[in-house]
Amino acid sequence: MKFLLVAVNAKYIHSNPAIYSLKAFAGEETGKHVELAEYTINQYGSEILADIYRRRPNAIGFSCYIWNFHLVQELLAELPKLLPDTELWLGGPEVSFDSEKILEKYPQLTGIMVGEGEVTFRELMQYYTAREREILPQAQGLEKIAGLCLLSGYTAPRAPVDLTALPFFYPDYMAEGVERGSFANKILYYETSRGCPYRCSYCLSSGDEPVRFRDMDVIKRELRFFLDMRIKQVKFVDRTFNCNPKHTIEIWKYLHENDNGVTNFHFEISADILREEEIELLQQFRPGLVQLEIGVQSTNPQTLQAIRRVMDVDKLERAVARIRERHNIHQHLDLIAGLPYEDYGSFGHSFDRVYRMRPDQLQLGFLKVLKGSVMREQAAEYGICYLDRPPYEVLYTKWLSYEDVLRLKRIEEMVEVYYNSGQYAHTIRFLEQAFHRPFALFEALAEFYEEKGFFRNSPARVYRYEVLLQFAEKWDSAFVPIYKELLTYDLYLRENMKSRPSFAKDVTEQAVKAQIREFYRREEQEQKWLPDYGEYDKRQLIRMTHLEPFVYPVWDGEALAACRATQTDSVSQMAGVSQEADGDAQKPLRYVLFDYQHRNPLTYEAASQVVEFWVMPDAGKEEVL
Repeated sequence: MKFLLVAVNAKYIHSNPAIYSLKAFAGEETGKHVELAEYTINQYGSEILADIYRRRPNAIGFSCYIWNFHLVQELLAELPKLLPDTELWLGGPEVSFDSEKILEKYPQLTGIMVGEGEVTFRELMQYYTAREREILPQAQGLEKIAGLCLLSGYTAPRAPVDLTALPFFYPDYMAEGVERGSFANKILYYETSRGCPYRCSYCLSSGDEPVRFRDMDVIKRELRFFLDMRIKQVKFVDRTFNCNPKHTIEIWKYLHENDNGVTNFHFEISADILREEEIELLQQFRPGLVQLEIGVQSTNPQTLQAIRRVMDVDKLERAVARIRERHNIHQHLDLIAGLPYEDYGSFGHSFDRVYRMRPDQLQLGFLKVLKGSVMREQAAEYGICYLDRPPYEVLYTKWLSYEDVLRLKRIEEMVEVYYNSGQYAHTIRFLEQAFHRPFALFEALAEFYEEKGFFRNSPARVYRYEVLLQFAEKWDSAFVPIYKELLTYDLYLRENMKSRPSFAKDVTEQAVKAQIREFYRREEQEQKWLPDYGEYDKRQLIRMTHLEPFVYPVWDGEALAACRATQTDSVSQMAGVSQEADGDAQKPLRYVLFDYQHRNPLTYEAASQVVEFWVMPDAGKEEVL
């Protein structure tokens, strides 16, 4: 007997904890008959079909979500042709709420596992192994297993699972020499609770059971495993991790006290309920130890009330600001377009307020009208029209037209490219000051991309810097020299470029070349600026670092803002350029040294420091300050 549990993930770096949990809870005796297979939605259906066929399972169970159900349905149509005697099962949130309709559409299915599946699957495996041994009592059949939907109807409902009774399933798959289920270079998922105290109408948790927690001693043993194995990232799937302060504090203290300097832990939280004790603890963490995902969704009071979201936006704003003070926690804030009472203008105001909170990432999502959510029941009331097929994304509402949705889609892409990527951070910070509000900047960027045809023919990654310069030339032409240096600064913060961008300063001038050579000659001997590079010669230092000349202090946001605020007639005044009698400008060059062996763990920017050179007009000599 072989039961194949199949996961089709959104990306290769993802793993599917559900199938590992099902196999582990099946027990040693029946679990040995369970095999796991993970694929991605980026693979061809024919490739997945062939691999499943080669495995020759007696039964197959698919883990179904909005991102993979279209591909699962393709497989359901073809598998009976190749494996006619193989029984097919489905499970997961995408099939738990309209199981009878799915069985009507796909009569080749044996059944669907509804809701939490661990206990249900264990009993199902006991059924299969007993049937194979021909020791199954006449009275015992699938109808006796709770939590199923069969062609004959639903069986008895399944009681909520005791989370502490669930085994920890990672160790066997991380053991040395074990090839199957390798988690190398993947995000590992972990849960310490199920359920949510809130009932937001757009979320599946609106119908969840009350919150249940895993035993704390068990949690700490399992966290110890992640730390000992030096896993790169562990993502907690708890719906609202900080809904229980005692639970939150104990876990965060444990991670702080046992930090291995490598592992990152991701939590989804409600920032407005954070207490001062929790914020002070977060401020002590190593940069990169923890990252927070904070769902704002909207700042419109009427919208928040309609979706039953309990949130104090003012408290959330203060909490985000307090966490940001130490620059050690990555904060990811979310907005959802298409919610009730949120029109284009209202969404723009929500965007502005959240943008001004300065999150590390600002995600613009679009309402998914999920099966099993209260929002699906209310869709007609709110005039919400959405896609009939997964991901059930909003098309329009009473307040938001389809044209508005398309505009927001284009703005979302601009936010992803020019804000969330972090590649243009200093340029965007200066550019946004040319607009009366942040939303207007990204509106204008989207319109510029549309005019240039860049949505149809997306610019290459490095050329996007050129595109941003073209945009700045159109909207803020008085400061183009500053933009050229800002883009140069942003580019070298991220990459040790082999070829210079067209907008960068010309470094072929004899004085500049001489200064750069002199810097590395001295650094080879003195290690004043690069003390960790003592064993390297100047040629190696040049390859591992970069020294770039600047006229303007582009690393100083306050200085740039002051320049704009005072409406300086000439940007050269800001650069400290003095005019000689013959009209020639004598420009002081500040150099920035970029160190690519040391990077900010949150932004991935190279370490940088300012090194000043002054050209001596009397003798043409340079001096390193």
